[in-house]
Amino acid sequence: MKPNKHMFFLVFLLLPLLLSGCGRHYPDYISQSGSPGTEESKTAANETDDHSADPTEPTIHISTTGSDPYEVRAGELLLSMSLEEKVGQMFFVRLRKASALQDIEKYHLGGYILFGDDFKDETQTGIRDFIRSCQNASSIPLLMGVDEEGGTVCRVSKYAAFRSEPFKSPQDLYKQGGFEAIQADTKEKAAFLLGLGINVNLAPVCDVSVNPDDFIYRRSFGREARETSDYVRTVVREMEKAGIGSTLKHFPGYGSNGDTHTGSAVDIRDYQQFVKSDFLPFEAGIKAGADSVLVSHNIVTSMDEKHPASLSRGVHDKLRESLNFKGVIMTDDLSMDAIKNSTSEAAVLAIDAGDDLLIATDFDVQILAVLDAINKGTLKEEEINTSVIRILVWKLKLGILQ
Repeated sequence: MKPNKHMFFLVFLLLPLLLSGCGRHYPDYISQSGSPGTEESKTAANETDDHSADPTEPTIHISTTGSDPYEVRAGELLLSMSLEEKVGQMFFVRLRKASALQDIEKYHLGGYILFGDDFKDETQTGIRDFIRSCQNASSIPLLMGVDEEGGTVCRVSKYAAFRSEPFKSPQDLYKQGGFEAIQADTKEKAAFLLGLGINVNLAPVCDVSVNPDDFIYRRSFGREARETSDYVRTVVREMEKAGIGSTLKHFPGYGSNGDTHTGSAVDIRDYQQFVKSDFLPFEAGIKAGADSVLVSHNIVTSMDEKHPASLSRGVHDKLRESLNFKGVIMTDDLSMDAIKNSTSEAAVLAIDAGDDLLIATDFDVQILAVLDAINKGTLKEEEINTSVIRILVWKLKLGILQ
């Protein structure tokens, strides 16, 4: 039996009421019982009401009234994706150059991060061609990222084939020319990376550090929270103008902690220290339009005494609720020594904590672990859908996805 036009009108009137129970961590057009859809998908569902439905299939709801067009488009794209494709989008992985194209096809990856060795003995033309081949191999355009902070972390510009000298550190730039120098450097860096096909720079560093003995000091702006906030705001705005993705790191603030690449770090500072200082540069970056926030592996006892920040629901709730961040939350590399003992389950724990995008070296193991967790019910597919929507929105905003 085919419904008449009066039935469609009734559904249209009642739809806002049906959607009023959406969960607080879900985009406003997705109910907790299902995935986003289009007006066409609702019509198709109505036209098959007199056929038996599979009760295990998620109910799809969407409201286009006042919705962000990027979110609506992301919802449309999500409908055509398999579970494997959705999970793959959540992995922003360390490049394995020899198998890069095969890995894209097999794992449906969301993106690649390139490190210094990937540029060694390469040319600009060679890197551009390689990145183009990766993009051509992927059905959904890839995030192509790099850590080009300047100073001690220059993955690309340290090689003469790419730039005559490495980009300077934020501290050196500021000493030479203040925020004008920071602004000009950010603009040049964005053009430099985009010219190679890189669409995400994992920067700026938002950590507040004034002690030269701190591990993070040389990578930071080296000044108090207010000045660091001005630095972050300047960089994020220039990156957004240029059309390159930005990443605020390392939430909730590194402080004087040791290197989590080589072991665990426990931060015992009072929570008010974060509110009055460490959170401020992140808040400035978020208000300036930052696309993503990277969460550290530090154990921050004032927010969670047991779990690293990257695997802590409490830390993620602070970022979503206290700082009102709506974009993509990503982990630091899940193979780092601070959480290495739980590599096989780290991805599942990260998603359960609220991460959208997982930086991973052991992605072949971790993708399978996530799929297994969904099949067992440990993770819910609607949580995956919510994260994938955020990732697709980011790609749409960057202009790499249509």
